[in-house]
Amino acid sequence: MNTCCKTCESYLRVFLTDVDVPIDNSASEHSIRTFCLGKKNRMFHNTAKGANGSTLVYSIIETAKLNNLLHPYNYFKYILTELPKHCNQKGNIDPAKLDYLMPWSNSISKECRKPRRS
Repeated sequence: MNTCCKTCESYLRVFLTDVDVPIDNSASEHSIRTFCLGKKNRMFHNTAKGANGSTLVYSIIETAKLNNLLHPYNYFKYILTELPKHCNQKGNIDPAKLDYLMPWSNSISKECRKPRRS
């Protein structure tokens, strides 16, 4: 057996030894499905700021989902009511004070979080 085949075989065997490695990319394709479906809607952003805003919102939603937040709307409502509390006189926010607003934080309200299975 040549070196290339042995290398390929070692990559294929990882599925047998590590249960966390998926054998296909179905989960990845499923996670980007909503983004691809909405692509036509976002195609007509007429400004870079509009496209940036859309990307920011999509990123927050997907990060919330990945961190078991069931209701991204409730999470948005929560962070949008908390952010103004941290503005200084110029309207700037110190990022170091925002850890409790991250979707993986334990301080996120239960109305946003998915119930965990027992």
